[in-house]
This record gives sequence, C-alpha cells and structure tokens, in this order.
Amino acid sequence: MTDALSALLAGRDWLLADGATGTNLFNMGLAAGEPPELWNLDHPDRVRALHEAAVQAGSDLFLTNSFGGTAARLRLHGAQARVRELNRTAALLGREVADAAGRPVVVAGSVGPTGEIMAPMGSLTHETAVEMFHEQAEGLKEGGADVLWLETISAVEEFKAAAEAFALASMPWCGTMSFDTAGRTMMGVTSADMAKMVGRLPNPPLAFGANCGVGASDLLRTILGFAAAGPERPAIAKGNAGIPKYHDGHIHYDGTPELMADYAVLARDAGARIIGGCCGTMAQHLHRMREALETRPRGERPTLDVIAAALGPFSSASDGTGAEDAGARRQTRRGRT
Repeated sequence: MTDALSALLAGRDWLLADGATGTNLFNMGLAAGEPPELWNLDHPDRVRALHEAAVQAGSDLFLTNSFGGTAARLRLHGAQARVRELNRTAALLGREVADAAGRPVVVAGSVGPTGEIMAPMGSLTHETAVEMFHEQAEGLKEGGADVLWLETISAVEEFKAAAEAFALASMPWCGTMSFDTAGRTMMGVTSADMAKMVGRLPNPPLAFGANCGVGASDLLRTILGFAAAGPERPAIAKGNAGIPKYHDGHIHYDGTPELMADYAVLARDAGARIIGGCCGTMAQHLHRMREALETRPRGERPTLDVIAAALGPFSSASDGTGAEDAGARRQTRRGRT
C-alpha cells in the first residue's frame, strides 16, 4: 500500500510543508523553557490552531507537536514516562486537522534529536538511542501519523539510530539535518556526506534534506549540494525565515513573507520537492510561499550569486564540499545589515 506522502509526490512537482512550531506556540503563550509537548494535553485547542493555520495557508503536510518527544528530552521535565501518551496525542491532534481539511494533507510525526551526544564521543549508545526513537515512533504511529519526520539532526550516528527505530515501527519516514556551522552540521557533516549516507541506509527515508540552520541562503546552498551529489530520492528544504535577532527581550526573525516567497521558488528551482519553513516562519509566510510556487514559472537551477542577490549573503565562504564558485566567496555575512 502506498503511503500518503508518496501518493502526493507521485502527482505533484512540489509540496508545501509547514512553518515553525516553537515560534508560533511562543506567540500563543508558551513560556521559555516550557516543553511544547505538554500542550498536546494541556492546550490541545492551541495545537490544533497551529496546524489549522498551516493548512489554511496552503500546506500539503505539517509536523506534529512532538519535536522533543523522546524520553531523553522529556526527562528534563519529569515526563519521561509519558512518551507514548504525549506522542500519540500529538498525532491524534494532527489527524483531526488533516482529516477535516477537505483535501489530502499529510501528518508528519516530528522526531527531534535526543539532545545527547552519541558514543563514542558521548555516553548515548546506539542501542539506547534506537530504543528511545522506537518508543516515540510507536506513539506517533498509534495516533495516526502518516509518516515520521526526523529533523534537526547533527550526527550521522543519531540519524542511523532513528532509521533503525523507524524500521522496527514499520513506518515510512523522512529525515533532515541542520547545517548550521559553516555549511556543515555541528558534528561536521556536509551535504555530500548526508547524501552518501542516506543512499546506504538499509531503511532509507522517502525524502531527505535540510532544516533550520542559519538563514535561507545557506540552506539553499545545501540543497544545491544535495543536487550535485545526485541522490535519487526527493529533497526537502525547510529554512528559517531570515536571521534571528534579539530585540526588546525577544528573538525576532527578519525574513519577510516576500523573502520567503523568493526562497520557496529558488528552493524548487534548486531541486527541492518538499518546501517549507522552520524557525520564524508564520502562516503569512506560508501563504506567500504557496502563491509564489503556484504562479511563478519554473526557472533554471540558481547559482550561488543568484541566491545571495535574492536572499542575502552566506554566513561563510564555504559549505565544506569544495564545490563553491568564486561568487560564493565574495558573498559573506559582513555585508548584511
């Protein structure tokens, strides 16, 4: 039986994903340090409103409110015994919204990093990581998630552990890493490294890509890196709405709806098939992204200079792959105001 995401991808050139979870929930009253996952039970109306806003803005898929839903993350709040309950409820809330959408909408069960360092550099063993991811996956599966969505991963070892866990849960999945350190993940993984690793997994994802990171420009450079590596599976682009800036005691992202519309079109032209936003991306951004994807004709694959001119300069001269042209080296964050 074909899963819901593959069915949509089979008939569409691109799909619009959702935007931020944390940013939107903070705007609804989530306090700093408060685990969003507890809102699945304490404030289900607000979580539903988050998903409904994405669907109304045109998203074809959205992520459940379960990013920090592993036992490792929930232990920080004394909720490690509630993994199954909180993840099942997160998926149930998403299922309610998707089923009422009047069109096919995919519920993607969000699975974030454990927050611990994998062995041998850290104390988290492969076996324990698989166990934690499997527990979360089963909760999301019980709640009706269509696919699992691994995101913001930095280490290859953690990515592989999640892939093994998802196979145990018999669930299709997608996976993204965060390339936030001069074009690499925090653990040194490049776009080329990820593309190679994904192709060798016994249980590969339906789609893979990048989320979060620095800004939209850097993320699209990563998407070009995936394209250069020649992977056969669809690419995911889920970039932040600009750059975070601290103002009046709060973090604000400087990406306008117009900038994110440009980003969405460039992401499509760069080769991404699932396009969304991450931190700072609101419903108004998604609406303009959908409009741009539907109305602007497909263009040639953008160069680094075209990306920098449209979205702003890159945060570093290199993404670690050695594939940059001279234009990338001229475009650094120094010129951004």
